Amino acid sequence: MYILERHNGRLPLRIKAVAEGAVVPVGNGRASSCIYSPQNTQCWTLTVSRAFFAVLFTVENTDPSCYWLTNYVETLLAQVWYPTTVCTSSRAQKQVLAEYLDETADNLEGLHFKLHDFGFRGSTSVESAAIGGAAHLVNFRGSSTIVALASCRDYFGAEMAAKCIPSAEHSTITSWTRERESESYKNLLKQFQGNVSCVSDSYDIWNACDKIWGEELKDLVIERGKSGGVLFVRPDSGDPATVVVKVLEILGSKFGISRNSKGYKLLPPYLRVVQGDGIWYESLKKILDHLKKHRWSADNLTFGSGGNSFDFCSLE
Repeated sequence: MYILERHNGRLPLRIKAVAEGAVVPVGNGRASSCIYSPQNTQCWTLTVSRAFFAVLFTVENTDPSCYWLTNYVETLLAQVWYPTTVCTSSRAQKQVLAEYLDETADNLEGLHFKLHDFGFRGSTSVESAAIGGAAHLVNFRGSSTIVALASCRDYFGAEMAAKCIPSAEHSTITSWTRERESESYKNLLKQFQGNVSCVSDSYDIWNACDKIWGEELKDLVIERGKSGGVLFVRPDSGDPATVVVKVLEILGSKFGISRNSKGYKLLPPYLRVVQGDGIWYESLKKILDHLKKHRWSADNLTFGSGGNSFDFCSLE
């Protein structure tokens, strides 16, 4: 009743925060806890200074009689750690991608679509997928997490915060049976215009790249490319660094390659590879470094990150 009568129901707090989406370095301030003594107006402050702290917001109690209020709201406000951590991880991976594109590609065009969000299924809840997915979209523009787009629309006024392309998954391939694997791929190319992604390791990724894409459906892939359609071949098992390079080598032998101004190999513009298995900060660097050693441009590859986007992080 005290807060209701004295403050018209408003909490006597002063909250200050850095701008949303701002890049904040660690060590930018000190972590403090300020508690009012109930007997007087003294404010007892416990300050801890650590190099790895990043102060994102401060909460100050403006009424000595409500000395307990700061700690009460801290539990709720501290939940910003989750989207902050997802966003920080996403940004770190974007920096890695930018570095390798700068070294092996002619430009950084398409950087915003180089790390696609596949994380909905790996999230602990629909709400966490929305929050974490929106955080990822601070850095990138590709997402399959529909609830993140809805969240960005509802809370930030973004009509369409991300884009996605028609994509096959294992069930949509295996339902055709192994004998009709080629037909399932062809159906995908025929049903959709523009860019499509096809998971190609349901049975044998090497045969899919060599015989199905590289021979049976080669003319169709090339023909679609004349109208701007790009096929993203998706391996989804094995050691990512090794598999991606071998897939590129097979596709390059079938469709031909060119070299950019920096001497790195490129598939034709209508053909790319997407790696969506086992992607996180360390594996991303390993894959891109392996590509570089084999003289393949990072421009050939797009990544998708699943549960690692949202669940491989913690408050600490």
